[in-house]
Amino acid sequence: MKNDWRPETYTRFRGVRLRPALDLLAQIGELPDGDVIDLGCGDGAVAEALALRFADKAIKGVDSSPVMLAKASETRSYDDLIHADIVHWEPADTPAVIFSNAALNWVADHKQMMPRIAAFLPQGGVLAVQMPGQHDVPSHALARKIAKRMFPDRYPWPDPAAHVLDPADYLDLLEPLGTVEAWETTYIQTLSADDGSHPVRRFTEATYLRPILDVLTDEETDSYISEYEAELGKAYPVSYQGVCRLPFRRVFFVLTKD
Repeated sequence: MKNDWRPETYTRFRGVRLRPALDLLAQIGELPDGDVIDLGCGDGAVAEALALRFADKAIKGVDSSPVMLAKASETRSYDDLIHADIVHWEPADTPAVIFSNAALNWVADHKQMMPRIAAFLPQGGVLAVQMPGQHDVPSHALARKIAKRMFPDRYPWPDPAAHVLDPADYLDLLEPLGTVEAWETTYIQTLSADDGSHPVRRFTEATYLRPILDVLTDEETDSYISEYEAELGKAYPVSYQGVCRLPFRRVFFVLTKD
């Protein structure tokens, strides 16, 4: 299924993708009674870490992708897996923490969405969120520029990266609800590709490129990737060892409800 997630593609850089989630997890303190919700759990990349950190709580994953949920079930770290769209999801029981790793960037209108999700929490409950903040960097800007140039009749595609606000915006938005910590971190990621393709293309194809590639034929996809990789080679030079460095900005916040 072309328009669903591909776990094998997403997990190619699993270690790089996991580090921000672990950094977010480290900022969560004491919690009230209730479940731990992994909102937008994907293939269960954070499942084991959540289960270890909150061994006394039920861990429940929520995702809209049946393929990813099937992969998440293989971790055997979830007490329940729920097929639901984040936009419409509501917990069956009051959760202690809603943890979301690189998922809410796919949801529009954060000024409405974040308070809606926070409203499900009890006093002392925690909303902990991490999202890519890469909208203006070359890996993403070039993807849009080339798509618009090559396929103007089908541009623009939905741009999930544009939904993410700056940390200060989340601080202003959520402070009326409790205590908020908000910050950003730029990780200098060293990437390598195992098939001769550009490492940054391999990294973005599992996430940011999905809505672009989903509307292209196989032949169009090949042409697009060729153009994209040529431009990436200028923005992110590959060393003689076959690796390159990708600065990757992540936006974080942790809300503890009053």
